[in-house]
Amino acid sequence: MAQLLFKDVNKVYPNGYHAVHDFNMEIKDGEFICLVGDSGCGKSTTLRMIAGLEDITAGEFYIDGKLANQMSSRDRGIAMVFQSYALYPHLTVYENLAFGLTLEGIDADVIEEKVQATAKILGLTEYLERFPRALSGGQCQRVAVGRALIRKVKIFLMDEPLSNLDAKQRVTMRSEIKQIHRSVGATTIYVTHDQTEAMTMSDRIVVMKSGGYVQQIGTPYELYFYPKNLFVAGFIGEPPMNFIRGAVENGKFKGCGLELELSPVVKDVKSLEGKKVVFAFRPEAIKLENDSASYRLTSKVELTELLGDNTNVYATVGEEEKVNIILKVNPHHTPEMGAEFTFGVPHVSAYVYDAETEEIVENDVKRH
Repeated sequence: MAQLLFKDVNKVYPNGYHAVHDFNMEIKDGEFICLVGDSGCGKSTTLRMIAGLEDITAGEFYIDGKLANQMSSRDRGIAMVFQSYALYPHLTVYENLAFGLTLEGIDADVIEEKVQATAKILGLTEYLERFPRALSGGQCQRVAVGRALIRKVKIFLMDEPLSNLDAKQRVTMRSEIKQIHRSVGATTIYVTHDQTEAMTMSDRIVVMKSGGYVQQIGTPYELYFYPKNLFVAGFIGEPPMNFIRGAVENGKFKGCGLELELSPVVKDVKSLEGKKVVFAFRPEAIKLENDSASYRLTSKVELTELLGDNTNVYATVGEEEKVNIILKVNPHHTPEMGAEFTFGVPHVSAYVYDAETEEIVENDVKRH
């Protein structure tokens, strides 16, 4: 296992492009960390700096307390799994798994023991004599993971390893990678654009924004229920959080024909007087029954999508200035298209953001 520390790490390419800005983080021994964000946010660049494949322009990076900026890749105790399986097509599964150990000059009997043990963990024992062309995508990915696993390194780096798999294979491999992490205990940094992977696999998530800016670092629970800014609130969650823009007048949110008393969800309402704000709530947080601890909103249903366990309702709020929202409802209580639909947003599920800074407004609300 390994402990990693980033102090104001930056990456600037020769053409002047600033790919990562002031990355600061401490990763504990054995943690599973996911880097997520949209394309071009610097998550893969950060991973490559950890691996030593990219130079660090400014800042300091430590592995187990040792400055690693100039440390060679082979001395960092790192193994990588890439998006492409990168298997040798002319070698069997056994030979692919054993390749790195063979180059290190390890005895054949030790290699045999390690390959068999790794194959057993990954469910590859019966495929050891097959070539990659005879394997499914999921099996190839397991071989790629096994090739990293067999080296017994301190740090695993994974760059979107499941993106080439179909939906069913991704679900299977997610659980397998997490189980492998539990059994091996190596510190793991995992890059993905898929928030479901990040939410289900990681101990903590790093959300990055285009240009290489870290927006928030926290547990999946913290990011989902306590997003610090509009970017994180809109990025984490599927469907994304609903945003309604307006302003504060006499302690109330006013926008799109709504008038909502803010005192139940904002600590200091007076400080917001006259400011533009964003009222936000998650699609699944709504309640159909009337409740004094909820805001009541009326919308017009534009489209419904039955997904089995729930229905996505696409609707609009407002008359002159319409805002599109998405609601999740029980499929047995799906409103008809074109109908007027009234729902509640519990105070504990409502968020208010400063429209100018895009940061959440201070509150004492405990989410549940």
